Amino acid sequence: MALIYAVEDDKNILEIELFAMKSSGHQAEGFGNARDFYRRMEEKLPDLVLLDLMLPDEDGLAVAAKLRRSPETRRLPVIMVTARTAEIDKVKGLDAGADDYIAKPFGVMELIARVKAVLRRTVEEDRFLSLGDVFLDDEKHTVYVRDVPCSLTFKEYGLLKLLLRNAGIVVTREIILERVWGIDFEGESRTLDMHIRTLRQKLGEAGNMIRTVRNVGYMIDTEGNV
Repeated sequence: MALIYAVEDDKNILEIELFAMKSSGHQAEGFGNARDFYRRMEEKLPDLVLLDLMLPDEDGLAVAAKLRRSPETRRLPVIMVTARTAEIDKVKGLDAGADDYIAKPFGVMELIARVKAVLRRTVEEDRFLSLGDVFLDDEKHTVYVRDVPCSLTFKEYGLLKLLLRNAGIVVTREIILERVWGIDFEGESRTLDMHIRTLRQKLGEAGNMIRTVRNVGYMIDTEGNV
C-alpha cells in the first residue's frame, strides 16, 4: 500500500483520483493548490504524486522541476495529469521530470494501471544501486566493492544508500542526520563525520568518490574520482 498525493484544483477530478487510489488499496490525500501540497510535503513525503499541469497558484511543470532539484524528492515518482493533449505538452511534462503522463478525461482503471506500473518500476529501480566499483543490494542489505562483500554497520549502510540514491547531488548534513539517524536525533554532527570517515575506509579506493562539501554536507562524485 502506497501513500499517494493528488494535486488538482478541479474538485470533481480530485474526487475521482482519490476514489481510484483508495479503491485500489492505497492511502490518498488531495490538495487544490501547490501551496497546500508543499506544506504537507514538509510533514510527510508520499510514495507518488499525481500532479495537475494547470494549478491556480503555480504551474505544474514548475512544481515537477522543484521536486527534481531537491535531494529529498529527486526520485519521487510523478504522474502528470492534464487536459492538454498536444505532444509538445507531454514532452514538456516528461522533460520537467514526470515519470508518466495521463490526459483528461481518463478512466479509473487506466489511472490505477498507470500508478501501479510507475510504483512497480520505482521499487525495482530502488532495489539495486551501483556506481563505479560499488554495488548495493537493498533486498539482501549487502554491499560489494569490486564483487567483494563489504561489511558495513547499519548507519554506514544507510549513509551509503542515501548518497548513492542522490549521486551527483549534495546532500546536506541536516538531511543526512534526519534520514539516517532520525528526525529526533540530538547528537553532535561530529558523529556523522566519524561515520563518513569509517565508510570511506571500508570502501577502500572507492571511498574517494564520497566528497565533502565544506559547511554544507556530502555527495557521491559521479565523475569517477576513484
